[in-house]
Amino acid sequence: MRVERVDPAVTRRLRNAVLRPGMDADAVHWPGVEGPDAVTYAVLGDDDAPLTTATVIPEPCPWRPDQGPAWRLRGMATDETARGRGVGRLALDAAVDHGRGAGATLIWCNARDVALSFYERAGFVVEGDGFTSEHGIPHHPMTLDLR
Repeated sequence: MRVERVDPAVTRRLRNAVLRPGMDADAVHWPGVEGPDAVTYAVLGDDDAPLTTATVIPEPCPWRPDQGPAWRLRGMATDETARGRGVGRLALDAAVDHGRGAGATLIWCNARDVALSFYERAGFVVEGDGFTSEHGIPHHPMTLDLR
């Protein structure tokens, strides 16, 4: 296994399987994630298939608009067979390190409730009330203060 910066298109199938199962592959073709300012990391297995992915994008935090520069974490997904092996944390750490290296003082995301403890172990904190996404998935806003 190795962590690499990859073209986000390489992770589209994984993001689709984990984040939008049963939906068309374009359901995870988010402009921000596949845009020119996005930076995507993946942990690749021995067969070069992505086991996990995380993308960061320079984007102001909606609930902390004055703290910046801020980067948004989006499209994080880990293959079901790779969970519990630390690969998600490797991709998350690479994405956070990239943001930090680019001068970010804040990383933010809308985390799925099932992943809250994962992000909390990485230092993220819940900020605000939970909400249900348009696909019926419970989320909470979270931040990681890099100051």
